[in-house]
Amino acid sequence: MITVAIAEDHQSLVDGINLLLKYEENISIVGTANDGEGLLEIVRLKQPKVVLTDIKMPKMDGITAARTIKKEFPHIKVIAFSMFDQEEAIHQMIDAGASGYLLKNSPLEEVLKAIETVNAGSNYFDASIDLGELMKSNSADRKKGILSKSEREILVLIGQGKTTSEIADLRFTAVSTVEKHRKNMIRKLGLSGKGELLRYALEKKYDF
Repeated sequence: MITVAIAEDHQSLVDGINLLLKYEENISIVGTANDGEGLLEIVRLKQPKVVLTDIKMPKMDGITAARTIKKEFPHIKVIAFSMFDQEEAIHQMIDAGASGYLLKNSPLEEVLKAIETVNAGSNYFDASIDLGELMKSNSADRKKGILSKSEREILVLIGQGKTTSEIADLRFTAVSTVEKHRKNMIRKLGLSGKGELLRYALEKKYDF
């Protein structure tokens, strides 16, 4: 039996999903909520196998709720159910641990398919989402976004061929501070050392 919890601030949509799933022999809805805080209460009490959650909700949004659920119950599968198809919203839900993303204009039958798919251990994304483009932007743009302003500025100087001492002088800071930023960038970007950081800086020198 696949136990499911639903969070959606439009009760009519909750009722529609309820109606769709109530006759499915292998699915049981263990609770519904109209906000993120209510969803967390249900999850902590019932520990469903799958959570279907809206992103924009009162009290607590679906991204925060998903992140909390995955931290407390890593085995629970989360599916985002939203009217937003912007890349950033999708990325945020994936980062929060979601295994699926559905648009609200999808046929309700897609909800059933998504629940069964993520419960089986696979991911499920709305057919209208271009996963190729999504993964491309995830691998490049989001790497850049994890660097702080200071790290991006130092990366530009590295790309210009400046040494650690020269960067420290230009930024009126200690050499040890620049070295610390270098180490942080190598870790954040998943690089193996200073040589790779230099290559990355040369490739990205005009992007920051």
